[in-house]
Amino acid sequence: MPETRTVEVRIGGMDCAECTMHVRNAIAGLPGVQAVEVYLGSEKAVVRLDPQLLQIEQVNQAVVEAGYSLPGQELEDLAESTGRDFTQRILFVLGLLFGVVLLVVVVGEWMGVFEAVSEKIPWFIGLPVVFLAGYPIFRNVVRSALKRQVIAHTLMTVGVLAAMVIGQWLTALVIVFFMRVGDSVERYTAERARTALRDLTALAPQTARVVRNDLEVELPIAEVEPGDVVVVRPGEKIPVDGEVLSGQAIVDQSSITGEPLPVGVAPGSRVFAVTVAHQGAIRIRSTKIGQETTFGTVLRLVEEAEGNKAELQRAADRFSSYFLPIVALIAALTYTINRDPLATAAVLVVACSCAFALATPIAMLASIGASARKGLLFKGGRYLELLSRADVLLVDKTGTLTLGKPRITEIRVSPGWLPDAAIARDGQVGADIAILRLAASAEKYSEHPLAEAVRQAAEMHDLRLSDPEEFSAIPGLGVRAVVQGSVVELGSRRFFDQKTEDLSMENVSYTGVSPFDPHQFIELAGPSQQDQNGRTTLYVAINGELAAAMAVEDSLRDEVPESIRQLRGLGIKHIELLTGDHQDAAAPIASRLGIAYQAEMLPEDKIRVVRTYQQEGNTVVMIGDGVNDAAALAQADVGIAMGAAGSDVAIEAAHVALMRDDWQLIPEAIRVARRTMRVVRGNLLFTIGYNMVGLTLAAVGLLPPVLAAAAQSLPDLGILVNSSRLLRQK
Repeated sequence: MPETRTVEVRIGGMDCAECTMHVRNAIAGLPGVQAVEVYLGSEKAVVRLDPQLLQIEQVNQAVVEAGYSLPGQELEDLAESTGRDFTQRILFVLGLLFGVVLLVVVVGEWMGVFEAVSEKIPWFIGLPVVFLAGYPIFRNVVRSALKRQVIAHTLMTVGVLAAMVIGQWLTALVIVFFMRVGDSVERYTAERARTALRDLTALAPQTARVVRNDLEVELPIAEVEPGDVVVVRPGEKIPVDGEVLSGQAIVDQSSITGEPLPVGVAPGSRVFAVTVAHQGAIRIRSTKIGQETTFGTVLRLVEEAEGNKAELQRAADRFSSYFLPIVALIAALTYTINRDPLATAAVLVVACSCAFALATPIAMLASIGASARKGLLFKGGRYLELLSRADVLLVDKTGTLTLGKPRITEIRVSPGWLPDAAIARDGQVGADIAILRLAASAEKYSEHPLAEAVRQAAEMHDLRLSDPEEFSAIPGLGVRAVVQGSVVELGSRRFFDQKTEDLSMENVSYTGVSPFDPHQFIELAGPSQQDQNGRTTLYVAINGELAAAMAVEDSLRDEVPESIRQLRGLGIKHIELLTGDHQDAAAPIASRLGIAYQAEMLPEDKIRVVRTYQQEGNTVVMIGDGVNDAAALAQADVGIAMGAAGSDVAIEAAHVALMRDDWQLIPEAIRVARRTMRVVRGNLLFTIGYNMVGLTLAAVGLLPPVLAAAAQSLPDLGILVNSSRLLRQK
């Protein structure tokens, strides 16, 4: 298997989707390139290559030859430098007087001044001026032509040449001027869209105060290692993810979770990089550094979100590739019909192909970046588009609708159960406490929320737990373990109803006197009382005999009812609870919220439900904790993970991650998606309409080349103004 290496290349000068396509093609054509992604928002290319066939220097060279720059590059072609300096000075001076120049151009064109000046000044004087002013543009056009590529400036350059051929060199110069102004507008538009992403990047601290040899030393982040003790003083940013060792502080976590209210931290608390400590100094044992932190992961996913393009964006990109040939055809027909070279040049100049390419990604970049700062992490425009038309919402229960912090509220011991020798060793403690100790020991290493509830109940009674000798977990059903020679089983009734040989542990013999019959336990569990409270019943069997039933309660999140009401107001036609709990626990919650439910579901059952709704033509959103529901989240059109802050599994599993446990973010995510798609559609409709009007006026001779050149930069401004609304989301 060939060795592979992934490298990042920073790229300057990209200002539209067409630019990313050219860079991608330039790099993809190199030998040894296995995959390449180019991101407009973060201005970089991520290249997977074979280092034996290709070096990073060759990739850099391909970028430069494609007409783009490498930030920090010092060696430049003298002519290029001279041309750029010259035109930058022109743009700096004349850009301040853009409105005046445009007025003069309009008046000059109307009064025939351009023709008079062009006739009096020889072409050999005008030609060098036009060439020097437009050198960077002409260079890129020639480079693209040598690679058999047609770019937006290709047709405009042809228009400039047409004006020169008929002796209108002043017209050609003004066209070049507006081409440069248009480029500046496109760069500014792209830079404005990158604002939210750069604001995120700027949050990352560059140094950390680390304890080394009992001394506090300030080190660059790159030199900090997992396990280091980091000191954070009041008012400072926390530079790493980690656990508080000592001290107390109030921490502003809004940069990660979007939550405006600060939280208190003390020894044992988890903290995240880029959050800010107030009112106290703390020492932290670092667990994750730099790109491995929760913030680093969020930043990476926001950067990579461009790769998951919305279908509308893909359609716009496809149209962009056909747009220039269509414009060339219209120009040819214009010249064929009316034999007017100026009208033909105007058609070539007025076309705004970059506007089509910018219409979608600019809005997506702005929305994704702004949302990330609020604790809403979208992994791409594709999921914004899908979420905007969602109509079915499927919801997990534990940790999603509820707080995910269940507690044992009652233990009922089976009247017919007799303790064996293992229980007798507990001395004079009651049977319920003895069973609790065995159950908590069996769950000692389980990560399920119900297991945590059992362990917490044992901790409240100061019970000493034993290590299970054997342990197995059956997802969605229960666990089986051997504790001090006794077989301990905990799970739902379905776990015991479906007990088969494939769930049995090897080399374990059941010593129960009578066959196991879970149905005898219904009265013991008290289902009628638990129906009213929405409790979950956890059954416990020891050595094949039913021993006890534990009532487990988990509180509904306070904001859920209002959020459900808002979702219905947004047009979500069906909301359904999918849970592995017994229907006695699911029914009360579903009834309170007025939603449908299905209980006692395994992970594969949830996937089946998602597929059923998809096959019926619905756009399905699944909300879960990102761990137990990972498969269903992936199957759904849009999977949303609750409380993803600090959880790598949750962030990676879902298409949308809520960085804090707040149901209000779910209707907000749908509102953001719909707002974004309205802006995108507005951009596209404006661009299409503008180009149709411009091409029509140019073709019939009502829009001269000079005004066509001035007009071609305006759609970019329109897109910028419209998309900038997404940066001001409240």
